Amino acid sequence: MLLRLRITLLDQPGSLGRITRVLGVAGADITQIVVLDRGEGRALDDITVYWPDAAPRQSLVQALESVSGVIVEGVWSTREGPDTYPELEILKYITTAGDRALATLLDSMPVLFSADWAAAGTEKAPRMVIHSSWRAPDEVPFPEDTPARPAAFTLDSGPHSGLHVITAPLPPLALTFLLARADGPAFHRTEVHRLTRILEIFLTLPAVERGIARQSPRPD
Repeated sequence: MLLRLRITLLDQPGSLGRITRVLGVAGADITQIVVLDRGEGRALDDITVYWPDAAPRQSLVQALESVSGVIVEGVWSTREGPDTYPELEILKYITTAGDRALATLLDSMPVLFSADWAAAGTEKAPRMVIHSSWRAPDEVPFPEDTPARPAAFTLDSGPHSGLHVITAPLPPLALTFLLARADGPAFHRTEVHRLTRILEIFLTLPAVERGIARQSPRPD
């Protein structure tokens, strides 16, 4: 299976080499390393690895934490293959999806961001879900107020406490977008920025607004 590891480590020569050696000895096959942050002598990296299905993740965490200065921020499953440029594939499908443009976007985002589900609903209460991906709950925990721009946070109360989300406005469509991840760490600002750019492109695609308008409930 593919796993994504988010770790902080000392930002100094040899640190990454020690981590790759430890992962190799543990049985993990590294497929991608992405640097999310650097500063004050530390770095934050996302490492994608192939890991045997039957092997416990905890042994991977213990191997990493045996390296001086390493902190494991999260380990979670991912379906995003490395070096596949999935954004381009998704946008290609959306351009030909017609009235299913929004559904195609929402069904694709969990794969693209190693998340669990995505949904879109009307921006004003009482909220109505327009579309949700597989595994989305019956009651989608939309925020009380939609932020002016995409934002990441972790729910701290209610039945979805601990759920990591990115919520974003879709102004031309009068909708609120929500992407959720239960396992792993909170969404990083680089993920928020990546999602922002995808949504900006999505909203400029021909026929998206017309297609959503035909699906949305009309006021009485």
